[in-house]
Amino acid sequence: MSLRNPYGDFEITDPQAMRALAHPVRLAALSYLQKNGPATATQLSVHVDASPSVTSWHLRHLESFGLVSDSPPPEGGADKRQRWWKAVARGFRFQMPETAEGLEAGRLLRTEMMSQALNHAQQWIAETEPVLDPRWSRATGSSNTLLTITLAEAEALENAIEQLLAPYVQRGTAGAPDDAQPVRMIRMALPEATN
Repeated sequence: MSLRNPYGDFEITDPQAMRALAHPVRLAALSYLQKNGPATATQLSVHVDASPSVTSWHLRHLESFGLVSDSPPPEGGADKRQRWWKAVARGFRFQMPETAEGLEAGRLLRTEMMSQALNHAQQWIAETEPVLDPRWSRATGSSNTLLTITLAEAEALENAIEQLLAPYVQRGTAGAPDDAQPVRMIRMALPEATN
């Protein structure tokens, strides 16, 4: 795996794929599949606020860009007539393209990603944090820090963070200790405009 992709994430380079994933239903469907594993359009529809037929259409659109694919049904007598979907990778990433079309598509995707991340954080504050073991709240922390760094330092910092997290991402739940629990890490580096 490359230094810039130590998790083995799906790398999106096509502006059309970025634009497609920037749709709230598609991004929510992919996020659900990445977190929870294979599901049908009917199962997903509850989580993405769309009908099963609309969800199915969005999944086929994601499939056309290679982000999702068919999955065998789970064992235990599942209806084999249902189409099961899975994410092709546990995560995805993209860099802002250099073309005008690409920049617009990248901004749309980044905007939707941040919107969903903020919604997730608000839901966590309302539903999870009040019942969370206080030791987890103290251990994981929160911060809002302003750095003054060069472009090269920003790239080095991003690479160092990814290398630090990579072993925990790569082992997944199967390789985690018995007392481990899922922790969503939302990172947003927001370079400020210079005067």
